[in-house]
Amino acid sequence: MDVADRNEGRLDQQPRRRGQGELEAQVLAALRRAPGAVTAAWVQERLGGDLAYTTVMTILTRLHTKGAVARKRAGRSFEWTAVADEAGLAALRMRKVLDAETDREAVLASFLTALTPGDEQLLRGLLALAPAEGED
Repeated sequence: MDVADRNEGRLDQQPRRRGQGELEAQVLAALRRAPGAVTAAWVQERLGGDLAYTTVMTILTRLHTKGAVARKRAGRSFEWTAVADEAGLAALRMRKVLDAETDREAVLASFLTALTPGDEQLLRGLLALAPAEGED
């Protein structure tokens, strides 16, 4: 019997802490399943009862700042829609890290040399498909 089985049903059991970015990904996934623009309360309901409304609002606001979600006024609150998917959110995080560095070339070179051969080939293939700057 593992620890989770032994602790099942105990009142003093601590809830599992989510990993960094996990909650953002869950909120984004809920928004992507939404029938249209939805409220923070709708998102909170879909994620389960253990999250405070203020936590959901904080995550939505962070996602908005990152450009992963859009919001529009609906009375005194907002309605939210997903702009990016989970891959887009990861790309936004990567871009933020790159933007924070002064030597972009060194960071990109280090990133490239750290890739597995398969990932390097995938990246090279994607770059070959991308339109050149100034092309449409």
